[in-house]
Amino acid sequence: MQKKFTQYKPYYKSSLKLAIPVVISQLGNTLVQTADSIIIGQFAGTDQLAAVSLVGSLFTVILVIGLGISYGLTPLIAQENGRKNYGECGRLLSNSLIINITTGILLFLLIYFGSMLAIDHLDQSPEVVKYAKPFLLLLGISIIPLMVFNTFKQFTEGLSFTKQAMTISIWGNVINIGIGIILVKGFFGIQPMGVRGVGISTLIDRCLMAIAMGLFVFRSGRFKPYLQHFKLFFIDKIRTVRIFKIGLPVAMQSVFEISAFSAAALLIGTIGAVQQAAHQVAINLASMTYMMASGIAAAAAIKTGNNYGSQNFKELRQYAFSSYHIVILFMSATALLFITCNHLLPWLYTSDKNVIAIASQLLIFAGLFQLFDGSQVVGLGILRGMGDVNIPTLITFLAYWVVGLPVGYLLGIYFNFGAMGVWTGLTLGLLVSAVLLYLRFNKQSKKLLV
Repeated sequence: MQKKFTQYKPYYKSSLKLAIPVVISQLGNTLVQTADSIIIGQFAGTDQLAAVSLVGSLFTVILVIGLGISYGLTPLIAQENGRKNYGECGRLLSNSLIINITTGILLFLLIYFGSMLAIDHLDQSPEVVKYAKPFLLLLGISIIPLMVFNTFKQFTEGLSFTKQAMTISIWGNVINIGIGIILVKGFFGIQPMGVRGVGISTLIDRCLMAIAMGLFVFRSGRFKPYLQHFKLFFIDKIRTVRIFKIGLPVAMQSVFEISAFSAAALLIGTIGAVQQAAHQVAINLASMTYMMASGIAAAAAIKTGNNYGSQNFKELRQYAFSSYHIVILFMSATALLFITCNHLLPWLYTSDKNVIAIASQLLIFAGLFQLFDGSQVVGLGILRGMGDVNIPTLITFLAYWVVGLPVGYLLGIYFNFGAMGVWTGLTLGLLVSAVLLYLRFNKQSKKLLV
C-alpha cells in the first residue's frame, strides 16, 4: 500500500489541485436543487416538496441534454491546449457559445410545449401538479443563462483554470438561498410565493452567474492568446461536428442515467406523495455526492485530454488510475456518512416523520451505491478525455434501461416493495455501468501503449 501511494502521490496532488475547484463548482449546480428542496420542505410543506421532486424528474432529463452538449467543449480544448494550438481554442469557444445558446432556447421550447403539457398525464397528485407547473416554467427559462455560464466554464476548465467557476458558483448559491427564503416565506412585505419563489431565485442566480463568467473570460489577460481568433457570431461546419461528436454522446449518457432516475421518481410518485417526498430527500443527498464525484471525473477528463493530445499515454493511465483511487476513497467516506446518519440527515429537509422514516431507509441504499456511482462517472470522464464516447453511451443505456429500471419496476411496483425496491434496481444498474466502463478504459488505454 505504501509503495502504491508513493507511486501515485504526484498524480494525486496534481489531480486534486485541479479537481477540488471543479468539485465545488459542480456541487454548486446540485446545491441549487438542494437549497430549493430544503427551503420548500421547511417553509412550504410536503405537497410542495413533492412538487419539487416531480419537477426535478422532468426538468433534469432535459437539462442534462444541454449540459452534455456543453461538456463536448472541454476535452477538445484540453487536447488542443496539449498540442499548443491556442488559436483553435478560441474558434471552438465561438462555435460552442452559439451552439449552447441555441440549445438552451430549443430546450426551453421543449419544456414549454412538451413537459408543461405532459405533467397533467403522469398519474401524479393534482395538488402536487398545481404547485409544479409554475416552478417548471421558471426553471425552463433559466436553462438559457445556465448554458451561457457553462460555455465559459467548460472553456476555462479545459485550460485547467478551475477556481473562478467555483467562486462564481459559491456566490451564486448564496444569492439563490437568500432570495429564495425571502420569496418563499414572504419577508419584507412580499406575499409568500411558495415553490414559485425558488423558481424566481434560481432564474436570477443563473442570469448573474452567466454575466459574471463571461466578464471573467473576456477581461482576464490570461485568456488573450486563446481569444485572438474568437468571433461572437462565428460558426463553421467542421468545428460544430467536432463538438457534437463528443457533446451529443455525452448528452445521451447523461440522459440515459438521469431519465432512469427520473422514471424511478415517477414510479415512486404513483405510490404516493409521502414516498415521493422521501425519494426527493434521499436522491437530493445522493446527487450532492454524485456531483462532487463528477467534479473528479471532469478533472480526469481534462488530464486525460491533455495527455491524449500530447500522446503521453503512460501518464494518461497513471492519472486515470489516480482518479479512480480518489473517487473510491471519497465515496467510501460519504457512504459511511449516509449509513451512520441516515436518521438525522432527512431532518434537514422536513419534519414530517412519515417522510423521514422512508427517507432514512433509502439513505442506506444511497450509501451502498455511492461506490458504483463514483466509479462509473469517473470512467465516463476518462473515456471522454480520450474521445471515446460512443461505446460508453451504449453501456449507460444497457446499465440503466435494460438492467436498472426494469429490475426496479419489478421489485418496487410488481412485487410491491415500494421505493426500496425501485432503489435496489437503480443500485444494480450503477454496478453494471461501473464495471463495464472500467473494462472499456483498461482495454482502450492498453491499446495506446502498443
